[in-house]
Amino acid sequence: MECVLSSSRFFQRLSSSASARRAAPFSPPSATAVARFRKPPKLSSTAAAAGGGSAVIRYVSSSTRSSPRDTKGFFAQTNSVSCKRVLVPIAYGTEEMEAVILVDVLRRAGAHVTVASVEPLLEVETSGGIKLVADTSIASCSVEIFDLIALPGGMPGSARLRDCEVLRNMTSEHAEGKRLYGAICAAPAITLLPWGLLRRKQCTGHPAFMHKLPTFWAVTSNIQVSGGLTTSRGPGTTFEFALSLVEQLFDESVSRTIRDLLLLDASADCKNEEVNEVDWSIDHIPRVLVPVANSSEVMQVVIVADILRRAKISVTIASVEKSLQILASHGTKLIADELIGKAAKLTYDLVILPGDGKALERLNKSRFLKKLLKEQESACRFYGAIFLSSPAPAPAPAPAPTPTPMQSRGLEKEKKATSCSSLVDKMKNKLVNGRGVVIDGNVITSSGLATATDFALAIVRKLYGAARARSIAEGLVCEYPRLERDY
Repeated sequence: MECVLSSSRFFQRLSSSASARRAAPFSPPSATAVARFRKPPKLSSTAAAAGGGSAVIRYVSSSTRSSPRDTKGFFAQTNSVSCKRVLVPIAYGTEEMEAVILVDVLRRAGAHVTVASVEPLLEVETSGGIKLVADTSIASCSVEIFDLIALPGGMPGSARLRDCEVLRNMTSEHAEGKRLYGAICAAPAITLLPWGLLRRKQCTGHPAFMHKLPTFWAVTSNIQVSGGLTTSRGPGTTFEFALSLVEQLFDESVSRTIRDLLLLDASADCKNEEVNEVDWSIDHIPRVLVPVANSSEVMQVVIVADILRRAKISVTIASVEKSLQILASHGTKLIADELIGKAAKLTYDLVILPGDGKALERLNKSRFLKKLLKEQESACRFYGAIFLSSPAPAPAPAPAPTPTPMQSRGLEKEKKATSCSSLVDKMKNKLVNGRGVVIDGNVITSSGLATATDFALAIVRKLYGAARARSIAEGLVCEYPRLERDY
């Protein structure tokens, strides 16, 4: 829903209204589970090189996590007796949005997800430059039985998955056992087809690879289920892909619970709006800062960083904690590009705050971030936030909220903003109509995780124009978000 509030107050409400939401504790992996990062082996000349950025994401194995939280805590309740085991292999050049969304959504549903590296080391650089740290190596999984094997796409990641003999044997035996398997983006054509796992199966894939699929069996649907095989098209269809797998693993009610918690249907009905339009174009490569803290929503961070980097925007993920390592949402560990103290020595065209109540409390304590936000306002540069993506449980009476970085610096100009309906009620401002993304002058806000893609594409449009934003949307295989005046 949309509301009118000051640029100081909406960040105050963002932090205070979600203070009751707390991430369940996660046990960190043992030191031996983390190998020192080195560059992966050189790829063939036909392999695409991975793009900029150096943030590292470490996945914590489901076995090291505490029991799934209930739906109010953002995890679907699952019968522990029927816990489903899922394998998500990753390789150098894997598409990070697809990998992160797959793992996150499946874990929210209660699945025991193992992220396995097919490379010599656990640390794997993705197609967009973010580095993922797997739970284990693929070799250590070779004798395990999984209920689902789900392959993320991306290039050259899909080719490197294809060339992994251990993974090929595992997946072939898995399919022969009539268990579920799936692939998205380039993986159906580049990985499953050479393995002979698309025989007599209707399948889909990324538009750039459709010509490689068997003509008679290829379809252009976003999700295609054919027996035990599920395929999908690209980053923009990953939420639907993951939810389809959840439904097949558990049942429709679990999939519906996760869909509702992510507000996917509500966000699909939201329109985007811009008021008090100003020119965002600049004469240099845009620099964007995404500060993160413990509990930051990892899907928001990865979606925004990946899309902006696709548009050749320089993105820095900066930790406000004492170390680069961040315990992000749902058991994912993120190694930021820089500490906030070092990052704050530079200026940024745009500062984006990812949404999570507890993380925002940590962001609020950073004097470096407060200083940066004040400089953004005084120089008329840009700033924004993605609000929480799910309803929070009713909080107990709490003391007066701590001022956010923006309020403490006196940023009192009236701005329009958007948030999910559960937070709008707490903001106590006059409501207008529901909006997915709102741009008011130099401020941009998004109503939650389900609108993170629209949020990032809106930023690309403002900085580079609609043509580049549409091009990025086509590559993601998602609908280009239009503004209210376009309807």
